[in-house]
Amino acid sequence: MQSINPHSGQEIRSYTTQDDSEIDRLLAGAEAAFQDWRKSSFADRAQLMKRAGALLRERKQALAELMADEMGKVLRDGAAEIEKCAGCCDYYAENAQRFLANQVIPSDAEESYVACDPLGPVLAIMPWNFPFWQVFRFAAPGLMAGNVGVLKHASNVSGCALAIEEIFRDAGFPQQAFTTLLVESKRIERIIRHPAIKAVTLTGSTPAGRSVARTAGEELKKTVLELGGSDAYLVLDDADLDLAVETCVKSRLINAGQSCIAAKRFIVAKPLFAQFERAYVERFKSIRFGDPRDEGSDIGPMARADLRDEVHRQVQDSVREGARLLLGGEVPPGPGAYYPPTVLSGVKPGMTAFDEEIFGPVAALIEADDENHAVELANRSEFGLGAALFTRDKARAERLARRIEAGSVFVNAFVKSDARLPFGGVKHSGYGRELSWFGIQEFVNIKTVYHAKLQPAQAAQTPGGALE
Repeated sequence: MQSINPHSGQEIRSYTTQDDSEIDRLLAGAEAAFQDWRKSSFADRAQLMKRAGALLRERKQALAELMADEMGKVLRDGAAEIEKCAGCCDYYAENAQRFLANQVIPSDAEESYVACDPLGPVLAIMPWNFPFWQVFRFAAPGLMAGNVGVLKHASNVSGCALAIEEIFRDAGFPQQAFTTLLVESKRIERIIRHPAIKAVTLTGSTPAGRSVARTAGEELKKTVLELGGSDAYLVLDDADLDLAVETCVKSRLINAGQSCIAAKRFIVAKPLFAQFERAYVERFKSIRFGDPRDEGSDIGPMARADLRDEVHRQVQDSVREGARLLLGGEVPPGPGAYYPPTVLSGVKPGMTAFDEEIFGPVAALIEADDENHAVELANRSEFGLGAALFTRDKARAERLARRIEAGSVFVNAFVKSDARLPFGGVKHSGYGRELSWFGIQEFVNIKTVYHAKLQPAQAAQTPGGALE
C-alpha cells in the first residue's frame, strides 16, 4: 500500500500488507486483550483515556502535518481535528461510567435492572477524509465501554492509522487493546467473518455499507453504518442573507468539500435566489486553494487524483444536463489533485449534481418556489445524513425541521458532529448512531438482570442462604 502526497503527487511511503496468518495472530491477540480489559474499572480506563487526549494535544502539530502530507488537509484544520479528538477522549473519560451505569427498573422482582456489558473486539472500517476524528469517535466510547478496537483504515492514510495505535500504546493501554491492520479492502470480508470480531462500524460509501452489512448480517454481527450524504441547506425567504451565504460557503468547503456532512445542495427561496447566487459566487471567488502546508491556503488539494477526476466528471455531466457553470469547473494544470471551488446553478432533480453526492468543492444552487417546495426538494434524495435551515422564525424552523428526512437538522448554522450529540443518518446514509449516550450504547450487551423475591423458607433452602 502507498501513501501519495496529494499536493506533489509523490510517494511518501509504502507499507507491506499483512498476510492471513498475521491477521489471525493479531485478531487472536485482540480477543485475548479483551478478556483482561473488560475487567478493568471505569476509573482505570478513564485515566488512560485522559492520557490519550493529552498525548494528542502534545503531538498536535506533527499529526496535523501528517494529515496534510497524506490526504491534503490544511494545517489549521488538521490541528482543529486533533483538538476535537482530544475533547472526545475527555468527554467519554468523564461520562462513560454514568452512561453505562445499571438502570434500575421496577418490576415484580425483588430487584431488576439493566446492565451494559462489552461485546469484544469491534472492527472499524474508516475513511481518509477525517483520518483521526473518524477513528476516535468510535475508539473513545468503545474502549471506555470495555471493548477493544481493531482498525482497518483507508490505505492512503496508513501513517495516520499507525500514529493512532501509537497514541493508545503510549497512553498505557494494554497491548492490542487497539490494533491497526494494514490490509487491502479485499480482505475485509474475511476479517468480518473471523470469530474474534463481534461487531463492525463503517464510515464510507453507500456501496461499501451494503457490502459490509451483507457480510456482517450473514454472521449475525451488529453493525453501525455512517454512509454518504447530500446535505440540503434550505435558505428561506426570511433568512439573514449574509449569515446564510457565509455559513453555506464555509460548510461546502470544509476539508475541500470532502465531508459526508458538508453542505452540498443549496435550496433557496425564489425571492432571495438571485441575491444569494451573486453573493455566493463572489464569496467562492475569494477562496484560496493551494499547498496545505501554506498558511495562506483556505483549502488544500483533494485526497487523490482519481477522486478529483470523478468530481470533474460529475460537474461536466451536470452541465450537459442543463446546469449553469458560474465558477470553476476546470482541472488546473500542474501536479497535485487540485480542483477549484466550483458553483453550479439552475440545478434540478434528475441532474447529477442533485441526485449524486459530489465529494469535493462543488456547490449546487437550486431554486424553490416556497417552503413546502424547499422541503420536498430536500427530501427528494436517497440520502438523509444532515440538513440546515436558515430562517429568522424559530417556530417555523421547529415545524419544518421535523419534516426533513435527516439524522440532524441545524438551524442558522452548519451541520457538524459533536461528542455530546448523537450522529448518524437515515435512508441510504446508513443506520445506528455514533457519539453521545446513544453512541456508546451501540456496542454493548444490554442485559436484563432479575432477582426473584424469595420467601424465608426458600431462602433457607438455597445454598448459601441458610442462617448459621
